[in-house]
Amino acid sequence: MTDHDALHARIRALTQGETDEVALMATLACEIHHSDDRFDWTGFYRVVAPELLKIGPYQGGHGCLVIPFSRGVCGAAARTGQVQLVPDVNAFPGHIACASSTRSEIVLPVFGKNRRLIGVLDIDSDRPDAFTQDDADRLAAILEEVFADV
Repeated sequence: MTDHDALHARIRALTQGETDEVALMATLACEIHHSDDRFDWTGFYRVVAPELLKIGPYQGGHGCLVIPFSRGVCGAAARTGQVQLVPDVNAFPGHIACASSTRSEIVLPVFGKNRRLIGVLDIDSDRPDAFTQDDADRLAAILEEVFADV
C-alpha cells in the first residue's frame, strides 16, 4: 500500500516552484507509479481540444493515444469532473481496454488555476478492486496542491 504521506512529501519537494504542466505530470507519473506495486500503469491524459484527451507523461506499457470525453473511464472523469473509482473495469459501460491486463482503475480529474480542467490522472491495476476511497482522497489532495496555480 502507498505511504501517501511520504509520497506527498516527495512530490512537494520535487515540484516546488515548477509551473510547467508537462514537467509536473512527468514527475508525478513517475513518483506515483513507483510508490505502490498495485499500480500497473500510471499516467496523464491532457485536454488538447474541446472534449478530447491525448496521452501525456506516463509509466508502464503503451496507453491509448486519444480518448474522447464521451468514452471510457478517463472520458467520464473529464466529462463529469468527478473521480472515477472502478473496482472491475469489465463492469464499466464503455470501458476502453488499452491494456488487457487492467482489472481495476482510478481516474482523477486534474484542475489548474480557476478550476480549468487540464487533464486526468489514470492509474490502472492488474488486480481487481485495487483502489480505495482513501487513495482517491489522498491523490486528489496531491493533484490539487501541485496543479492549483498552474
